[in-house]
Amino acid sequence: MALSTRSNFAKPDDAFRLVVEAHRGLSDEASSALDAALVLVLANHVGDIEVLREAIALARRGAGIDAAPQAT
Repeated sequence: MALSTRSNFAKPDDAFRLVVEAHRGLSDEASSALDAALVLVLANHVGDIEVLREAIALARRGAGIDAAPQAT
């Protein structure tokens, strides 16, 4: 499976809004915890380590983080 970067949502704005609303009223710490939990749930749903690697690299580039994480 290749990483899809096109929207798979019929209504992408609704999906974005849902994620934003999930964070409403949360502290920074709770918001970060929600993000981490959501990433793990969705990574498990994808279930493909190579797609996950590609998604992490894309997200790091998008966040302005140039260095790739060190493999352990």
